Formats: sequence, structure tokens, C-alpha cells
Amino acid sequence: MPSCGLPDAAAHELLCRNSTAATHVKTASILVIFLTSVIGISSPVLLAKSFHGKPLYDKAILVIKCFAAGVILSTSLVHVLPDAFDALADCAVSTRHPWKDFPFSGLVTLIGALLALLVDLTANSSHAHMHAPAEYEKLEKMVVVKGDVEERECERDDVVVDEVAAEKARQRMVSQVLEIGIIFHSVIIGVTMGMSQNVCTIRPLVAALSFHQIFEGMGLGGCIAQAGFSFKTTAYMCFMFSVTTPVGIVLGMLVFSVTGYDDSSANALILEGLLGSLSSGILIYMALVDLISADFFHNKMISSEPTLKKGCFVALVLGSTSMSILALWA
Repeated sequence: MPSCGLPDAAAHELLCRNSTAATHVKTASILVIFLTSVIGISSPVLLAKSFHGKPLYDKAILVIKCFAAGVILSTSLVHVLPDAFDALADCAVSTRHPWKDFPFSGLVTLIGALLALLVDLTANSSHAHMHAPAEYEKLEKMVVVKGDVEERECERDDVVVDEVAAEKARQRMVSQVLEIGIIFHSVIIGVTMGMSQNVCTIRPLVAALSFHQIFEGMGLGGCIAQAGFSFKTTAYMCFMFSVTTPVGIVLGMLVFSVTGYDDSSANALILEGLLGSLSSGILIYMALVDLISADFFHNKMISSEPTLKKGCFVALVLGSTSMSILALWA
């Protein structure tokens, strides 16, 4: 838990607080972060389009998705969750009731994970309910043309088609829930930076956030590419990811200019801690259950090719490592 009342730290922060300089840096950062976000999320999508129909397409998408899983898992555990704990452990919060009486960061993280599970269960139940009557009707109307063998083959083909459709629907749902969790995180980062007047903190944060958005965008973009959305939906999801952090910065700047709201106040820290914890729970669940578990234990391509499995694991480690290193600066 951070110590209270350190005079040296307070004096250093006072020297670094310059509203005019901070506004200039934040204004420039809006364009920089937007461009790096576009590069990050569009790269895997464009790569997938380029390789579509080629022999290595499915394998390349799988490796990109494993890299994405590492990025998302590291984002949740190394970036979002520690920041949430720090916010609620700050002296302005941890000395008050009920925040000093219970580990709310862990509780809200748990709630986030359970909410993600509920969305998963609801989506899967809805998909099964919608497709079961159609499949039953297909089987009822099936006619034997050349004997029992052909009937069984038709039946098998229908099952395969339905499995592919179900998997595609699951991937789309995963991508959408994942983007919601990332957007929570991006809004928190943007608003916090927008309200800050500490130039010493903002300057290195711009560079760190630029790389952060590239890697996080690659993670989400890999999932979007595999989900096979239409061009319109893909463009919309990419746009939403790209503008969320810049919009958060603008919102934070507006809030500060209108209210003079202190980003280090107890209420601001409580909001940051709770939203960060919720976002972390969603991202942890999605990374472990819908990405890592689904690919490494339920993907036939990985199961049948040991070399591909090793490559996917290396990609997972590289994604985790690249995002973890950024925690040195942001």
C-alpha cells in the first residue's frame, strides 16, 4: 500500500504540474495514439485478407490469435489489475470506510469474470435454441435417394456445417465481448491522462501508450480477423477501438477544464479502481477461457500438429512478454 504524506514526492509533483504544457502534450497525443491504434488493430485484419484462400491462412490466423491471447492476458494481469489495486489502495481511499475494510478490487474482478461467463452461457444457449429446431426440421425432411449410405453422409455434412457455423458465432461473440472489456480499459486510460496536469507523467506515458495500443490492437484485430465479420462490422469495431482512448483523453480534458476535477481525488480513484477491476475480470476470463483454452485444448488443427502447437505457444509467450515489458513505462 502506498505511504501517505511523502514530502519529496509531493514537491516533485508540484514542480511537474503545468496546465499549459500538459494541454499541448495531450493535444498532440490524441493524434499519435489514434494513428498507432489504427496501425495495431488493422494490421492483423489486413494480413488475414491478404492471405485469405492461401494454404497457410488458417495457421497464420491461429498463430496471430495466440499472440493476441498473450497480449490480452498480460494486459489484464500486468497493466489493468495492478492499476486498479493501486487506485483503491491509495491513501485518499484506503483510509475510508468501506474501502479499508474489504478487498474490493478482487471482488469486482471476480464479478467481471462471472459477468463474462454469464454472457458466454447466454450466447451459447441462444445459439443452440435458435439452431436446434432448424436442424430437427432438416433431419425430418431428409430423403433417402441412393440408400442408407448417402443419407448418413448428408447427415454428417449437415452436422459439420452446423459445427462450423456455431464456432464462427462463438468467435464473433468472443470478439465483441473482448472489445467491450478493452474499451472499458481504454476509456479509463484516456480519461485519467486527460485529467492529469503532471507533464512529467504525461510525456513518457504518450510513448508507452502508443506501443500499448499497437499490441492491444493486434490482439483484438487477430480475434476480429478470425471471426470473419462483414466489412462494415469489421470497420466499425476497428474504428471504435481506435477512437476510444483519444475520446477518453478529450473527455478527461473537458471534465478538468469545466470542473477542475482532481484526478488524484478519492472519488476519481474509486471510479478508476472499480472500472479497472471490472475490465480486468472480463479480460482474464476471455483470455483464459475463450482464447487460450479454446485454441490449445479444443482446436483440431493444433491437436493434430505438434509443430503448430509449439509455434502457437511461442506466439502466446511473445504476446505476453511484449505487453509485460511495457509495464516498465505505463
